[in-house]
Amino acid sequence: MMSAPKVAVLFGFGINCDHETAAVFNLVGGDAERVHVNHFISGERSMEEFQILAVPGGFSFGDHLGSGRLMGNRMRFALRDQLHAFVAAGKPIIGICNGFQVLVKTGLLPGPNAPLPDFVQRASLTLNDSGRYEDRWVTLEFDGNSPCIWTKGMTRMDCPVRHGEGKFVMPSTTDFDALAAGHQLTVRYVDPATEVGSGMTDEPLPFPLSPNGSMRNIAGVCDTTGLVFGLMPHPEAVYAKWLHPDHTRNTAPGPEHSEALGAWEGEGLQMFRNAVEYVKTNL
Repeated sequence: MMSAPKVAVLFGFGINCDHETAAVFNLVGGDAERVHVNHFISGERSMEEFQILAVPGGFSFGDHLGSGRLMGNRMRFALRDQLHAFVAAGKPIIGICNGFQVLVKTGLLPGPNAPLPDFVQRASLTLNDSGRYEDRWVTLEFDGNSPCIWTKGMTRMDCPVRHGEGKFVMPSTTDFDALAAGHQLTVRYVDPATEVGSGMTDEPLPFPLSPNGSMRNIAGVCDTTGLVFGLMPHPEAVYAKWLHPDHTRNTAPGPEHSEALGAWEGEGLQMFRNAVEYVKTNL
């Protein structure tokens, strides 16, 4: 039996969701370690040691020059070879909130129409339409045809967002059309009143159903391989039902799968379980 997949959870320079991100991987059978970005850059540590890479949320470099910009550049130039080798080896990567912004600005997401990254930025995450930081719960729906290994078997979940720059934008509508054709628009904000499985729409949702005015209500995207994935909401923040606002009403939604750790498990944990199980099966 394969040992627990090793997960590198980046920290440093204002990243502040690293402890909880490491914890959720450990809950579902991973062996997570928080690794300072500089340790990969200096060569003190190598990404080759790990099977999964997580870029957590926070405020890397204080969001100076835009959310994720400086960390994105640091990774794109100082870690380019290691990141390229990581993707080429078929190892999963996730970016959450600020981590999603980082992966977009490195060019890893949405990436080229090819299996290997070219580190060209094709999209951005810009200021929320509300003009302010949004900290609220949203409803997400997943594309069941997406190649994304992180969201396999997931349909809908409630999740918190906490960001000031979450509006996903690209230069033209044809860019979105290409991503949609490849089912790379993995997760979108939806109206919770819609029927599960039919909530996705290209029409802009009103605030606060879409907390940021993201084009086509995009909450997260994957690359063409489905291994690299990023999203603005925080799935690690709903790993248990008691974190859901409906918990005290005994109506907090739970997981849709049979591998749940218990009746207490929240909807978000499955995303991390999917990656751990993928590595156990494929690497």
